[in-house]
Amino acid sequence: MNRNIFYELFLKPFFFRLNPENAHELSKGLLEFGSKIPLFFKTLQSLTEYKSSRLLTKVAGIQFPNPLGMAAGFDKTGELYPFLSRMGFGHIEVGTVTGEEQPGNPKPRLFRYPEKEAIVNRMGFNNPGSEKMAATIAKQKKYAIRGINAGKTKLVDLENAPADYAKSFRLLANFGDYGVINISSPNTPGLRSLQGRKEFKNLFESIKNELGGTFPFPVFVKFAPDLSEEELLENLEECLIQKVDGVILTNTTLDKSSLEMENPEEGGLSGKPLREKANHFTKIAYQYLRGRIPIIGVGGIDSGAAALERIRSGASLVQIYTGYIFRGPFLPYEINKTIDDYLIQNGKSKLSEIVGEAVPTVK
Repeated sequence: MNRNIFYELFLKPFFFRLNPENAHELSKGLLEFGSKIPLFFKTLQSLTEYKSSRLLTKVAGIQFPNPLGMAAGFDKTGELYPFLSRMGFGHIEVGTVTGEEQPGNPKPRLFRYPEKEAIVNRMGFNNPGSEKMAATIAKQKKYAIRGINAGKTKLVDLENAPADYAKSFRLLANFGDYGVINISSPNTPGLRSLQGRKEFKNLFESIKNELGGTFPFPVFVKFAPDLSEEELLENLEECLIQKVDGVILTNTTLDKSSLEMENPEEGGLSGKPLREKANHFTKIAYQYLRGRIPIIGVGGIDSGAAALERIRSGASLVQIYTGYIFRGPFLPYEINKTIDDYLIQNGKSKLSEIVGEAVPTVK
């Protein structure tokens, strides 16, 4: 039986009967239980991992075994990393973590829209805080590239945000290959105001100063799809000035018109409805940056074709989250195989040869 059919017919209907957060916790419990079974991880890897030397790609000085990563938000505590790192991903981004522990917003706060293959969340950076996450990760064996996605603690004032971000990076840098400054979640009041060029510049420089004048690892910045194109380009220009190591495009959107319904739940929308906007932003960014800063594409990627489109639009790496929930655990295999098949069919020996190939050159 086809792997994806098995998920669609048996696993997905079961999980989708549950509240989304309960389904997530059950998945975690099943993985923990399975890890006690002999050959569990070996079997898991054989079903989800696709290897090819053509998929190797270097971003920010880091050698990624393949371009696909798990986006932040799926593993908020760092506890799922040992499992996800054996499930076909080239990198796992943990978090978002904040300097201090926080419970997040009141439940319910995560909502599926199956007919649109979309999710709305207003989680509010629920996480154990940087100290507890560091204690969790310190006990783990490192199997794959790990990113540390950091956000601002809700109760911390904006003027004290740099110290809050710096605390997370200081405590977790030894366990991560790169860090992410998340200033684009819609679920922390005031956070998106840090995407103004002046505010972003001040934040970035202040975090660096808090860390003694330099970041302990390559640092990416994650932006929202709700910026205007002009605002995006202003931020990208500032990223060049600040020598940011990578940009992640995009976070969730507040635009829920695609759901075609009255009074949708509050929060950020992710999934298929975000794909076109996220891909458009990637093209704009690539046209402007032209490789000076690598782009990590996320938003609406739920198939090999969608991942390939994002890479050809300018992304050196791609990430999934909502697509993983709707398509299942065998999606990484499909995505990596589709990309490799395209490389073979077009006589390409490495992934970098197709990054941005669908973006016209500006004269």
